[in-house]
Amino acid sequence: MKIHEYQAKDLFREYGISTQAGRIAETPEQAAHIAKELGGEVVVKAQVHTGGRGKAGGVKLARTPEEASAKATAILGMDIKGSRVNKVLVLSAADIAREAYLAIILDRSSRGILFMASAEGGMEIEELAKTAPEKNSPLHHAFPRFS
Repeated sequence: MKIHEYQAKDLFREYGISTQAGRIAETPEQAAHIAKELGGEVVVKAQVHTGGRGKAGGVKLARTPEEASAKATAILGMDIKGSRVNKVLVLSAADIAREAYLAIILDRSSRGILFMASAEGGMEIEELAKTAPEKNSPLHHAFPRFS
């Protein structure tokens, strides 16, 4: 199952896990309105089912509602690894002291669930897996195998 970041944040909120304030926008005007409601700096993030959004220019910081509109204009309609951006997530900007990466994936070779965590963050996770695999921590089979 693939879900967008905004859908994951909705699920987190539903189960009491706090996340940044924010909402989805399909137009630059909606992005500006959300940014105005949130106040302060916001992040405008492409919502596509692929990684590499930041490197592709699909994640941008905006200091004003007008900037949020301009950033949304630049991101909406982009093609990121074959996926067209039709929605952006507008979130309150966070002062990030430390970044981590966590993935829960289906390991088809063992027919089990694989948890992968890295204290190195997610922006370069594929490169990190190649150059410094010891910094990734795969935890195999945390759940029973599929039958």
